[in-house]
This record gives sequence, structure tokens and C-alpha cells, in this order.
Amino acid sequence: MRFINQPVQYQNGRVALAPDKSTGKDKTLTSRILNAHQQDQKDSLFHLKFDSLTSHDITYVGIIQSARASGLEEFPMPYVLTNCHNTLCAVGGTINEDDHQFALSAAHKYGGIYVPANMAVIHSYNREMMTGCGRMILGSDSHTRYGALGTMGIGEGGGELVKQLLGRTYDIAYPKVILVYVTGSVKPGVGPQDVALTLIKETYPKGLVKNAVLEFVGPGIHNLSQDFRNGIDVMTTETACLSSIWETDEITKQYYENHKRSDAYCPLIVEEGAVYDACIELDLSEIECMMAMPMHPMYALSIHEFLARPEEILKETQARIEESLKRPLEQDLTKKLVDGNFQVEQGIIAGCSGGIYENIMAARDILKGGSIGNGRFRMSVYPDSMPIHKALVENGCVSDLLESGVIFREAFCGPCFGAGDTPANGEFSIRHTTRNFPNREGSKPNEGQQAFVALMDARSIAATAKNGGILTAASDLMQKDNLIQPYVFDASIYEKRVYDGYQKADKEYELLQGPNIKDWPSIPSLKDTMLVKVVSYLDDPVTTTDELIPSGETSSYRSNPLRLAEFTLSRRDPNYVTYAKQVQALTKDDKEIQSLQSFLASQGQRIDWEDIAIVSAIYANQPGDGSAREQAASCQRVLGAGVNFALSYATKRYRSNCINWGILPFIVENKNNIQPMDWIYIKNSKQAIKEDAPFEAYVVKEKLEPISLSVGQLSKEEREVLLAGCLINYYRNGEM
Repeated sequence: MRFINQPVQYQNGRVALAPDKSTGKDKTLTSRILNAHQQDQKDSLFHLKFDSLTSHDITYVGIIQSARASGLEEFPMPYVLTNCHNTLCAVGGTINEDDHQFALSAAHKYGGIYVPANMAVIHSYNREMMTGCGRMILGSDSHTRYGALGTMGIGEGGGELVKQLLGRTYDIAYPKVILVYVTGSVKPGVGPQDVALTLIKETYPKGLVKNAVLEFVGPGIHNLSQDFRNGIDVMTTETACLSSIWETDEITKQYYENHKRSDAYCPLIVEEGAVYDACIELDLSEIECMMAMPMHPMYALSIHEFLARPEEILKETQARIEESLKRPLEQDLTKKLVDGNFQVEQGIIAGCSGGIYENIMAARDILKGGSIGNGRFRMSVYPDSMPIHKALVENGCVSDLLESGVIFREAFCGPCFGAGDTPANGEFSIRHTTRNFPNREGSKPNEGQQAFVALMDARSIAATAKNGGILTAASDLMQKDNLIQPYVFDASIYEKRVYDGYQKADKEYELLQGPNIKDWPSIPSLKDTMLVKVVSYLDDPVTTTDELIPSGETSSYRSNPLRLAEFTLSRRDPNYVTYAKQVQALTKDDKEIQSLQSFLASQGQRIDWEDIAIVSAIYANQPGDGSAREQAASCQRVLGAGVNFALSYATKRYRSNCINWGILPFIVENKNNIQPMDWIYIKNSKQAIKEDAPFEAYVVKEKLEPISLSVGQLSKEEREVLLAGCLINYYRNGEM
């Protein structure tokens, strides 16, 4: 793979350096789709409305509650509510199913599309039923990616979906567009996850495609099945790009015809002379069977490279984990080497990346006639939708997998975020899922539990399973890929069970709210003066949203803002909630504040108590990598946070979440200027936000030490949201 970090032009099916960088950008697929969805050309931004929205049962309650509080009367576009996350009821009680009943009643009341539990994972349903060439879909899940089907999918926090539900727009500057020029064909045993991990490895660590759109073009695309393309595409999220889009062809057309939606297809072809900001040359023939070591997809290497020096790589991995945990591991990863072989205990194929039809069929072909053995190793497979499940039953795949010792389950995203098939303490799991972030598999290091996950393709997972859990590259078992039997999509499964209420809103329908579903608490507006205490200081290179608000069993509480907030940073900084609550409870009469007031007075600073906020803050070098979940920001806000400090923000979506919840996303030039438990005194906050003026800010030391703070570029609406205190306040104030 080669990265060309300068403008290129696509002409006659070839890539060359762009002779004229000022023309040709309007000929990309990205430009054409964005312009088709542009609502207002009042400024340099794109103001976009999407063709449809989608959320799952971790996010939709909060979104609908926010929209209701802001004046929602009816969903103005198709809004798909899937139930693929909170379906295990891991914490007991009725709270998960209460959320599902809430969504069904909301679909009736506001005109939504309700997909029952275990019917399909969110992105599979949208691929099958909602995509279309040239369309755009906005989802409250970071893996909202449908580019291989000609649809630009963008994953954002719930606040951005609320805006769409209330008739507002998604506002962005024109993004960088990076050409992914695909050539060659994959070798036997190589799958979509192998291609994706190679792409992630080469781009994410250097930030090469951050917040850009990846546009896949080139002859190599036509050598890939549609399932294979979808499997690569959904993982582009892990490169930190904004979205993706692919050229379409007869293979894409056949996919739409098979799904009884031939009218959703049209050919998407890049115009001659299209100019891109940069280029990735991706030769599929060079891709090897890959694995991504804990604790991020970027730690990818070929399985053969790992097997050539396993002890060295395991020691490097262990050191990285210990640095993340800030303590030594009780386990020694090198002890998983037995007679020179690397032994794993679990294999999982699941979700929107792994549970695809062809992945499961390929795993079946490798395992057929073999056995995973009766030792510690075990394996589970989760198909991504019920139509896929039915096809796998009818063609004998399920029977063959069961005969091999594999457990076959239902459509469920749990293994992707720690709510299903959590390994035992000390075990090593190989997974064709989307992420292997710290403890995302469900372990709890604060309670002495630690498990490990490497991402791999379904084919190499099956090869390893056939070898009793000894790590094996699929390419070592396969001289050629078996011809995979196509499946026939049975639309009646959805017709019989999915409730489609779009444009059939019944305003009199009762909204069912279980006892765990709570309204958002009152959020104050921005104050001119801020006393900010830094109650958590995270010095890791990147802080994920999983660390800000853990996934797994906590997902069950996401309809209850106050209860969920109790888990904020619980696996990364267990003291955060206590310290944040202490700051939240402070008043001007408390000794700590009186002492601070006296000190400021001695420095010539007078406080107006009518326009002051006492808030907490976190510092992190680069927070927000990973999930789109808005709770990573809303939980901070519920606990009294008003500020984040960072060197930069890992993703646009996390920064947007902060803004939509009224948290000022400050950027600092030098992290050493801020220390844990520092007080920071900020003046003229309102003026700085209103007029894009400099903030007057000081760190309280032996004297007031000036500190440079910036919130970066803000749109007019983002400024108004921050001034109002949050998006809900903004709409309540009549800003419709």
C-alpha cells in the first residue's frame, strides 16, 4: 500500500499528480452527493439533510427524548430504530425490553420504522433495506458506513440526529476527499477484514485520513463480491475518516435486485479529470492474513509476521497494555506459547463486519468435516440478520457449523461491545468484529479481570478453530477460495415483523416509558465567568469513548442519564465521578470557593456571582476515538462538567457531542500548563463565543498564570448552542 500525500487526478482509469489543483474536485462522487443534499448556500459550509436516519437501542431513547423536549411532532424522514445492542438483558430486570417498547410506541406516535430485537444488526438492516446509490444516511453509531452500496453513511452523536428530526441541517466544511485506488485480486484465504486492517494500520497512526471521505475507485473493485466490499467498508470507521463512497457496478446492481430494490441502483462512476486531495494505492494481491493485537485495530500485522517472532510481539503487546492500565498485568501473555504455537481460547464471528453471509459461508467451508475440539477453545457465530440466518439454515451452513462444534446464535452486536461471549479472566479471544479497544470484550480490570482480543478475519478464525485454537492463517489451509453459493433474500421476514410507520404518525398514540426511562435533567446556560477544576487528567496518547463511558453492561442504563453517569470514566479513572460530584455541589459559601475568591481578589479580579459557573473538567491529550455515542459527553455534562481540555480531538463526532451538550471543547497548546486538580479561571466566555474573540483565562497557582485556550472553528449555530448551554436549551429558547 502506498500513500500519495498531494493532490492527484483520476484520468483514463489511471492516477497521476494533479496538474491543476484548483479544478476537478467537483467531479468526485463525494462532491456530487454532497451537492445533491445541500440545502442552503448562505456560506462556505455544506448544510445537509439526509435521506434517512438510524439508531439502535443504546442511543435512540436519548435522541427521541431530546427531540421531544425540543418540540418534536413527527419524524420528517424515515428513521430506523433497531434493537441489536440491549437485547441480552445482562443486568436483569425489564429495563432493556422497556426501551424496545418505548421505541415501538415512538414509531407509532412519530412515524418511525421499528426493527424488533434480534431481527437484524443496525447496519445490516440499513444495507438491506435503506441504502441507495447517491443517498446519504446519518446514524448514531460510528460504523454507519454504506459506501460500497453507493450510499454515504456518517456516524454521529445523537445531537446531530436531533437536528435532522427537527428540520435542521448537518453543517460541515467541505471535507478532504482521498482516492483509494484499488487494483489486483485477493489471494485465497484473505478476507475483507484483512484488507481493512491493512488500511487501518497504514493510515490511523499517522492521522492520514482523519475526518476525510475515502473514495474507492479502480479495477480491483470489480474483483470483489458485494459482501466483501461491505466488509471492508464498514471498517473504514477505524481509519478515523468521516465517510466513504465507492464506484458501483453490475455486482452492486445484482445486490439491489436480489433485495427486491432494483430502483435503488444507479451507476456511480467518477468523472474524468476528478481531483483528490491525496491518494492511497491499494493492491489487493499484496494483502496477507492479518491480526490486530490489543488494544486497537491499528496494532495490525500479518499472522505470519506474528508467528515468526511471537514472544517479542507478545512482550510488546503486554507492555502496551500495562501502560494503558497503569499497572503490571497479572497474566504473562508469552505463556500462551505452547511448543512454539500460540494458543487462543475463543473465536467469535459477529456483527456488521463479521456476521456477513459470505464470511460465515467461508468459515463453514474451512471447518466442514473438522472439529474445533473439546478443549478450552470454543467458537460462536452471529449472523447479521434474520434473512441471512434463514439462508444459512436452508443451505446447510448452520448444520455444518454445529457439527464442527460451533455455537450458532442470533443477530446481536453484543460481542462488539462487551455484552456477549465475554472471555474468562486471562483468556485470549480472536474476533471478526469491529473493535478491540481496552476491555471492550467485557472484562473489568478494576475488579481484577483482564481478557485480550485480537481482530482477525472469519477465514483465519475458522482455520484457527479447525486447528483446535492454535493460531493459523487461512492462507495456509487454502490453495483456492471455494465458490460461495449465493443466497436469495427473503423480504417476507421483514414484512411480517418490522413496523413501518413512516408518514403514518399517530399523535394520540401513548408513548410507553418504563421506570428506567428518565428525562434529561436541567442544564444551565453558559455563564460569562467560569471557575473550572480539572478533576481527571488522562495522559494516554488517545482516550476512547469506551474509556469515557464504558460499553457492555452499562449500556442497559443509557435511558437513565443520572444512573448512567455513575459509570463515567469508571474503568479509566474510578475517582472521576466522586470528584466531579464534589465540584458540582460547591457553592459560593463553601470554604474552597471562598478561598479561591479571596485569592482572585488579591490579584485584582472581582467575581460577579450573578453570572458565574463552577464546573469540572477533564484533560486528555486526544479524547473521543471510537464510538459515536453522545453519552461520552452527556454523562460529563450531567455530572457538572462545562469544559474539556485537549491537545486535539480524535474525531469530529465526539467534539460535536461536546458542543451539543454545552461543553466547551478547549484546545491547549501545552499540556504541562494544566495539572490535576488545578483551578482555571476563565473570563469573558460569552463574548469569546459570540464574537470569536480570545478567551481570557488563567491557571490558579501562586499567582495567576495566563493560559491560551481556543475552541477552534465554530459555526453560527454551534456558538448559539454553547451559549444556550446545550442543544435542548437552544431549541427550547425558540431557535427553530
